Amino acid sequence: METSTSSIVGALGSGSGVDMVKLASDLAAARFAVRVQQLENKSELLETQISAASSLRSQLSLLANALGDRIRNGDLAPQPAIGNSSVATVTAAPGAASSGSYSLEVEQLAGSQTLASKSYASTDAAVGEGTLTITFGTVGAGSFNAEAGRDPVVVSVAAGATLAQVAASITASGSGVTAYVANGPNGAQLVFKGTDGAAGGFIVQGAGASASGTPGAAQPGNIDYLDWTPADDSGELRQTAQDARFKFDTISMTSGTNRVADLPGGLSLTLTGANIGAPTRISFVQGSGAIQGVMDDFVAALNDIAANLRETADPLTGELGRDPGARALKRAMSGLTSSVVMPNAAAGEPRTLGDLGLAINRDGTFRLDSARLGVTMAENSAAANAMFTTGLFGVFATMDKLSRQMGTTVNPGTLAGSVARYTRSVQRIDEQLAKITEQQDALRSQMTTQFARTDRNVAASQSTLSFLQNQIAALNADRN
Repeated sequence: METSTSSIVGALGSGSGVDMVKLASDLAAARFAVRVQQLENKSELLETQISAASSLRSQLSLLANALGDRIRNGDLAPQPAIGNSSVATVTAAPGAASSGSYSLEVEQLAGSQTLASKSYASTDAAVGEGTLTITFGTVGAGSFNAEAGRDPVVVSVAAGATLAQVAASITASGSGVTAYVANGPNGAQLVFKGTDGAAGGFIVQGAGASASGTPGAAQPGNIDYLDWTPADDSGELRQTAQDARFKFDTISMTSGTNRVADLPGGLSLTLTGANIGAPTRISFVQGSGAIQGVMDDFVAALNDIAANLRETADPLTGELGRDPGARALKRAMSGLTSSVVMPNAAAGEPRTLGDLGLAINRDGTFRLDSARLGVTMAENSAAANAMFTTGLFGVFATMDKLSRQMGTTVNPGTLAGSVARYTRSVQRIDEQLAKITEQQDALRSQMTTQFARTDRNVAASQSTLSFLQNQIAALNADRN
């Protein structure tokens, strides 16, 4: 049977016309072709095994991370609840370490200063030409302390401007003070409202062409008819600006607004009422209704892993049919339903994933036994909730531990150990292929030198033969 090498050597019959460089290259490649093909096939199989093991490892890691995120930030995250909902609403920042309980006693809500001016005949009454200057600070009993570093706001009032137009100009001034016209039994009044907090107090002073020039003598139509200070208040002050005051875990605190953030446990409060002398409790609860949905998703994720494992770890056709990491994962998956995830559970409390309704079928797939889960939730809802934390024990800790075990390269009987072993084998194959390339290059160089020498000898022989043939032909011609 003719080999690839012998067929190439047959090309030598053409004498000096042979491409010796190509011939040497082809022969050198043919010399190592079988070994190269074997190594490349083995490398391709190893790459497939690396991909399969990495895929299983990634699925486990994603499942553990998803559980942890759902417990910390999702529908399983503990939610704050307050005993007296009329006092405040309470929220927690995503990812906060929400646990424990706190007391809350609200003594005073934050409020804004409200002024109602002296009466005018109607909304369309002219205010008078000039300016209204709003100065900010703290309003006390008959006193005012201007806030240092905060400039007053000046609102210009054109001649003929009505009470409604002045209200609109004040609101649009960007000062934080809003205004509107209220029509009561005594006529129209301009109502000023500041921002919440004791620092949101203010006084109003009018000046300009229409000003009366005489304190206390201003009438409607004079711009200084809208003047107000605590010292000359005659009933215009309807509410004083004030901070919220409350006790959080018996510690006295204040806030310029009724929105209080950055409290322990990542809590934020919106204060809505007072409860002096009757503190309420803030605690954290888990919604039992979320566990059914989480277990449904958990079972679906486990079945995705089981399907991948069944295909790739098939003893006859799977890439990981003989892989120790895949076998270890199979054993761990088959024992999940009876795995004790709460070793410190009291007698009668749920301890295993099976108590949460996780069941396994004969083919290695999982299903959720909703009836079993329902009994657990009905009899031990608090203990079932406690299985969904990010602590040392529970559903997350169990899956996180399995993911970490399969992800360690120290133990060769893990998925990561298999990936490391296969990767080292690929590296060794690459080294062998590199060595073969060097040997092939050396053989090609050697053959090129030998073939070139042979080519010169063949060419010389052909030249001598041609000369002799010509001589013989000439002798034959002379005889004739």
